[in-house]
Amino acid sequence: MSNSTLEATKSGTKKSDAETGAGGIAVDRLRSLVERIERLEEERKALGSDIKDIYAEAKSAGFDVVVIRQLIKIRKREPAEVEEEETLLDIYRRALGM
Repeated sequence: MSNSTLEATKSGTKKSDAETGAGGIAVDRLRSLVERIERLEEERKALGSDIKDIYAEAKSAGFDVVVIRQLIKIRKREPAEVEEEETLLDIYRRALGM
């Protein structure tokens, strides 16, 4: 018994070849998923370009982009985690005489 026949038996309805395609794949669902991913990839690309432009704007305004990137990473983390890391960093600096 083929996959599409087995599917038809399980669901009680027989799907057409246009709906399932080769190998019993739901073609419309697959196409929809792929197109959504492609659309989001394009949006991500556009957002990446926008972010790059903002960093360039920050640099032209005299800001240190490396420091801005560090600030953004810190802001994503939990405050307690950041505080613990800063405390350890301070302890290590004093231990090294910095």
